[in-house]
Amino acid sequence: MQDSAIQFSELALNDSILSALDGMGFKNPTPIQAAAIPHLLEGKDALGKAQTGTGKTAAFSLPLLNKLNLEQRKPQAIVLAPTRELAIQVAAEIKNLGQNVRGLKVLEIYGGASIVDQMRALKSGAHIVVGTPGRVQDLINRDRLHLDEVHTFVLDEADEMLNMGFVDDVTWIMEQAPESAQRVLFSATMPPMLKNIVERFLRNPEHIDVAGKNHTVDKVEQQFWVVKGVEKDEAMARLLETEETDASIVFVRTRQDTERLADWLSARGFKAAALHGDIPQSLRERVVDHIKQGVIDILVATDVVARGLDVPRITHVFNYDIPFDVESYIHRIGRTGRAGRKGKAILLVRTNQIRMLRTIERVTKSSMEEIQLPLRDKVAEARLVKLGAELEAEKEHKSLEKFAELIDKLQDSLELDTKTLAAMLLKRQQGKRPLFYVGQDPMIEAIERDKQRRKERRENGRDGGRRGYSNNADWETYQLQVGREQGVQVKDIVGALANELGLTKGSIGAIKLAQGHTFVQLPKSMNSEASGKLRKLRIRQKEVGAVVCDFDDFRESRGRRDGRRDGGHRGSRDGNFRGGRDGNRDGNRGNRERRFDRNRGGDNRGAHRGERGHSRARSFES
Repeated sequence: MQDSAIQFSELALNDSILSALDGMGFKNPTPIQAAAIPHLLEGKDALGKAQTGTGKTAAFSLPLLNKLNLEQRKPQAIVLAPTRELAIQVAAEIKNLGQNVRGLKVLEIYGGASIVDQMRALKSGAHIVVGTPGRVQDLINRDRLHLDEVHTFVLDEADEMLNMGFVDDVTWIMEQAPESAQRVLFSATMPPMLKNIVERFLRNPEHIDVAGKNHTVDKVEQQFWVVKGVEKDEAMARLLETEETDASIVFVRTRQDTERLADWLSARGFKAAALHGDIPQSLRERVVDHIKQGVIDILVATDVVARGLDVPRITHVFNYDIPFDVESYIHRIGRTGRAGRKGKAILLVRTNQIRMLRTIERVTKSSMEEIQLPLRDKVAEARLVKLGAELEAEKEHKSLEKFAELIDKLQDSLELDTKTLAAMLLKRQQGKRPLFYVGQDPMIEAIERDKQRRKERRENGRDGGRRGYSNNADWETYQLQVGREQGVQVKDIVGALANELGLTKGSIGAIKLAQGHTFVQLPKSMNSEASGKLRKLRIRQKEVGAVVCDFDDFRESRGRRDGRRDGGHRGSRDGNFRGGRDGNRDGNRGNRERRFDRNRGGDNRGAHRGERGHSRARSFES
């Protein structure tokens, strides 16, 4: 998205905000910012329709910061976000934009974190609260989050919020808003449910529509590698050595990871430095100058500090950690492909994050190419080529005669021939980056394992072992609003699905039973009659309220090996419904979850999840 012709200095923003924007290198607002900020500064309600990656967070954050009364300790603005990850990110961006606003307090509140700590933070005072609907509602009900001084309510990614089943929470929160409060809603789409909220709560809103195509992705070649065979650190080193890079940014999620990975790369001879929000501004500027001047070639950075970074020599962006949302991804890859040049972005993705990758492709209307990690021998070849180029540049150096004399002296004193001495010097030269490898590359074994799994999957599909459902693409995960708290067992779930919906055992996938809810995989090809019955399904006299969600962590928890079973369904042995042997060994230990595992394996770290039950659920009826 191109910046607009006007500048931020023309938008009636106060000096502390303008100085922060100037320090981050932002001169011109994006179209959504230029269109929205004047209306929001006037206090008008607004409905912004903008594709992700257009800068809508700053569009509502800058007016919020501009009209804060810093002497008022109660919250003056509430920003609702669909997931805890987005809430954290939005809060971080507001803090960054308001870095020169003295005394600014921005508080993020979300489920999964200590509510006691959040209540304590509210008691000590906060100007802006960024939170997920469930936790915001909870704190209002507990009389810990007071809305009497709130002058602005913002719904960020409103369509996503409603798709995840937060319509009742959002409606209730909006009902608590003071009559005089400004209401601002940003959304990429406008489904009917959202139109109802707009008509009910927004008063003569300004309509801001800049939902045009984001062109960042057009300038960047995008690829991904599925993590397997080697650790991600090793994978990063291989990519950095075999890609034809000038300068690169490696994006990670946390400050600790920036420093750890930068140190790891530096120890292996890469010119790398960390860049994160806790680094003093003067040092940040020095690091950026160093990459512009070629003193360093690799920045290991977090999302927020790299926003607005414009270094023409950055040819590659490596996503070491997949971002939590599409907007972050677009911002990341926008750091390359600058000044009309082509750029390249490579994403390291774990198997349980493929769904997020597909979401990125869908929203950006782009396609990523899957690549294989370079084998070790190719990395060694690249090192030798680089060494050869460096030696080529030294051929005419004036001091070579002096070194030749040293060679003669060393040969005489050590009684070595020239070839052996050259080999010894070359061995010292390689340091921690070998010019050749001995032994099997772990990637070769990983590739063979992958080929074998694909072969077995194809064979299972042919012999009917999975009754026609051979991979995750054939299944939809549903969240049922019943669990152990309601006395429900796995056998109850299986029995209800089989008896009420007419599903066979082979048509029921993995099941994970938790305290207040259950996740179950059902075939995407269910007929309309079965889908209709699922809407009305009751288990132990409880309505299940089935919603489709993105949950995929059906692995058995480590450490659960006592062999106790739930006693319901032992499951078939075709890998489709692992009830007894593989999936349900929880032994009723406290709040641990019972799992029926159809697709074991994968890595559950860094999954993209929302607030409720770690899923991103959408209404089944939608």
